[in-house]
Amino acid sequence: MRFTETKLSGVWLIEPTPIVDDRGSFTRLFCEKEMADCGLATRFVQHSRSHSVKRGTLRGLHYQQEPYAEVKLVSCVRGAIFDVVVDLRPSSPTHHNWLAFELTPENMSQVYIPAGFAHGLQTLTNDAEVSYLMSQFYTPHASTGLRYNDPAFSINWPLMPTAMSERDLNWPLLKNLRS
Repeated sequence: MRFTETKLSGVWLIEPTPIVDDRGSFTRLFCEKEMADCGLATRFVQHSRSHSVKRGTLRGLHYQQEPYAEVKLVSCVRGAIFDVVVDLRPSSPTHHNWLAFELTPENMSQVYIPAGFAHGLQTLTNDAEVSYLMSQFYTPHASTGLRYNDPAFSINWPLMPTAMSERDLNWPLLKNLRS
């Protein structure tokens, strides 16, 4: 496995390194030792999967408030997604910066998202499935989000959204949270 820390401190791109022979391939997707060697969380208490029917479906930007903030390990197991992380850590030098990754079953890449980040994604294909490992249990009263098109972040989503939840459409803008 290849671990690459991104320009947003704490966010890692994890790229499996398949072993290929005439039978096919074998790929390790998780290794507690290698993750711990990079200082990453290795205890995950929930594994969830989302399925989006339509290309252009947008989910997010989601996060859980302290003390329920969670680490996520995200991968795409069917289709393709544009996966976005936004740094919400107040003392971070990259506060409010964002990064995006294209995740597919073919590249098998995973994004490690530390606590203190919002997460969102847009499907680039029909019938996309996303797998999430989470370090904290889902806590409804701590679950919140920010608007996907917030000018404070200016995220360059690749497609116009074709499907979104009512909740995601109505998250507040960052400037309204400050006042």
